[in-house]
Amino acid sequence: MISNKALTLRSIVLFSAVTILILSCGKQVSSVSETSPWKKMDLIIKSIPQTSFLNKDYSITDFGAVADGKTMNTEAFVKAIKACAENGGGRVVVPNGKFLTGAIHLESNVNLHLEDNAEILFSINPKDYPIVHTSWEGTEVMNYSPLIYAKNKTNVAITGKGTLNGQANSSNWWVWSGGKSYGWQKGIPSQNDPSNREVLVDMAEKGVPVSERVFGEGRYLRPSFVEFFECNTVLIKDVTIINAPFWILHPLKSNNIIIDGVTVNSHGPNNDGCDPEYSQNIIIKNCTFNTGDDCIAIKAGRDADGRRVAIPSKNIIVQNCKMIDGHGGVVIGSEISAGVNNVFVEDCIMDSPNLDRVIRIKTNSKRGGVIEDVFVRNLEVGTVKECVLKLNMFYNVYGAQTGNFIPVIRNINLENINVKNGGKYSVWAEGYKESPVENITLKNVVIHKVDSIYKLKNVKNINFINTYINEKKVEPIKN
Repeated sequence: MISNKALTLRSIVLFSAVTILILSCGKQVSSVSETSPWKKMDLIIKSIPQTSFLNKDYSITDFGAVADGKTMNTEAFVKAIKACAENGGGRVVVPNGKFLTGAIHLESNVNLHLEDNAEILFSINPKDYPIVHTSWEGTEVMNYSPLIYAKNKTNVAITGKGTLNGQANSSNWWVWSGGKSYGWQKGIPSQNDPSNREVLVDMAEKGVPVSERVFGEGRYLRPSFVEFFECNTVLIKDVTIINAPFWILHPLKSNNIIIDGVTVNSHGPNNDGCDPEYSQNIIIKNCTFNTGDDCIAIKAGRDADGRRVAIPSKNIIVQNCKMIDGHGGVVIGSEISAGVNNVFVEDCIMDSPNLDRVIRIKTNSKRGGVIEDVFVRNLEVGTVKECVLKLNMFYNVYGAQTGNFIPVIRNINLENINVKNGGKYSVWAEGYKESPVENITLKNVVIHKVDSIYKLKNVKNINFINTYINEKKVEPIKN
């Protein structure tokens, strides 16, 4: 028989062993998390649910749609989507041909599917886009509906190899930007008029409720193309998107989004290819971006509105994409006040004399935000105009943009990058004395034909590991 004293001693030994094991395992998990971010990416990918739809088709032509490119088919889309949703879901099919429509509002369990030679032409009449709760340049607003819109929906998709054509050009939506290169001339109203963009920003700064920020007619704030607002489990696959009025793919306050095989070819003002905002668990893969603004721009709200919402964008994965023209390949900001973290970019090709930067983070002391844990590997870059990596805490596109919200940028890692024509700078990083850009690592990076190795101001702990610029190995910088 074992004595109580022996049992007590054995219990103490067992408890101690278990405690040591738990602490040891905890250290191992922490170590994996810290040293193997790509394993974390794999876990994120595995956690994202897939869309699934009933095997039922609802052709829009069965609901009165006419493929002549002239007949307005808005009601046919409404009826087809409603019938599909009310019967448990399935595919709303757009057959081959050209179909003109106003805004399309999707429902849960609906897959809007375009056949290979189908083209949806979106009306250029603002009256065909009802006022909805949306967001404009990082500020929530009641404004024109996005061309394709879903709010508070689950299990929803846009698929097929057809084309979404916003029909935007310098004679309609683009002129509202106020840019002379997009058709604007003195005397033409635009978003830059005193009662428009800046009024919205001022409303947000003063805490005006979103329901009272009613814009639309007479305010000239262009709608996004495709917006999923507060949605979960979304797929956008294979479609081609052209001639967008404004931002193109805009997941907003949404989770579990897969964007796969999409081609974006649109060179209008603010034509960002994809703008995840306040969104999490996003995969963007096998896509081509040829844009008038950033190819991919990860957002998190503007100024006071971003701090009010306070939802960071995180777990954003970009894989096997091609970036052609654009202000940046993968960009974070400038609407970034709620912060961004856990961004993974791998196996992409970027190449154009009209591509300004490869990786860019842009913010300022009015935006603020904490941007951290950005991991980039296996990029092939042909030509880039300005720089390979730009980290800027003093972004001022609309004039003075200063405030009391000093941003944080840290933990930026580039590995296995090859650049043929590097532009002006390999790395351009500028921080504040009280908040330096911190922990930049370039490992196994080769950059050819660049004017300057780097331009640095208030940067702490930048590491060059086996990195060659203009055929010379970069020596470590003493911090």
